[in-house]
Amino acid sequence: MSSETTSDSAMSMFEVHPSSHPRTLAERTAALEHLAFGAVFSDHMAHAVWTPDAGWHDQRVEAYAPISLDPAAAVLHYAQEIFEGLKAYRHADGSVWAFRPEANAARFAASAHRLALPELPAAQFLGSIEALVSTDLEWVPGSVGSSLYLRPFMFASEPFLGVRPSQQVDYLLIASPSGPYFTSGFQPVSIWVAEGYHRAGPGGTGAAKCGGNYAASLLPQQQAIENGCAQVCFLDAATNTYLEELGGMNVFIVTDDGEVHTPALTGTILEGVTRRSILQLLADDGRQVHERQISLAEITEQIASGRITEIFACGTAAVVTPIGELKSTGFDLTVAGGEAGPVTQWLYQHLTDLQYGRIEDPYGWMRRLA
Repeated sequence: MSSETTSDSAMSMFEVHPSSHPRTLAERTAALEHLAFGAVFSDHMAHAVWTPDAGWHDQRVEAYAPISLDPAAAVLHYAQEIFEGLKAYRHADGSVWAFRPEANAARFAASAHRLALPELPAAQFLGSIEALVSTDLEWVPGSVGSSLYLRPFMFASEPFLGVRPSQQVDYLLIASPSGPYFTSGFQPVSIWVAEGYHRAGPGGTGAAKCGGNYAASLLPQQQAIENGCAQVCFLDAATNTYLEELGGMNVFIVTDDGEVHTPALTGTILEGVTRRSILQLLADDGRQVHERQISLAEITEQIASGRITEIFACGTAAVVTPIGELKSTGFDLTVAGGEAGPVTQWLYQHLTDLQYGRIEDPYGWMRRLA
């Protein structure tokens, strides 16, 4: 079966109910003129409902609008919810593409399993994206560095007070035309290492993309900002010794022998789609890549000695971000003169060139949406 046939079939799962009050051309043009990240939303959203008897049903694309929740909705009391993040990119010929959305669909299902939520089939996940992007195609920006950020999410909507999985679940997908995640663009950022707070613990929800993990990061993130840093990096909860990830990004280091190191997935770290893609690109470039435990003591010692030549973070929102400084209560270290290194620059350029269609895609990572 061709990908076009699969795409058409997936899109047909979501019936489109056009908004009766879409933004005018002038309003949309103004909204797209000065793009921040996640501040403006398109005219429509995708929506589906799950119950044990009916399964997934009532799939539709409808007007973007507030949602009504009972005050006893389970998500408000027990945080049973998950989400994803991916982007739609406009290419020079006007076509619109997503980067590895099948990987997001698989991770969404894995997160649902961990949070005792019903798994949304990949075909319906992809169908919601294609139906919404096709409906709001004019909202996909074409300016340099811009994209349509897509946020699928699922939450427990059954009204009840009691600790058990919800018997009613809502799935929604919203879209936000966005500029760069960091307003400074591709520039080195400062990172605060949190030594007293942790994002997740062994056996917890660290490998799932759920709101609770991010809620736990907000206080240390606030401390990072108070100390002049853009993001916070967490250590492992078991020993308070090993690097894990940033508040919303995976982390890599490059050593003076050209080899690359990143924390191993232990169940407490989210497996990023960008992380997985970078591992493939580095391997194909002939570099030795090590997924292992990396201690903070090793990092601070090797930055000081010059053994570490680059540190960078990666994720859907920012793609690749150079790290120019690591700070905490006991140290303040500049990484490689505070500049973006050649490996970091190459990865950022290669990934963004692929995402925006400026180079060929030998991996089949890009999926055409419109």
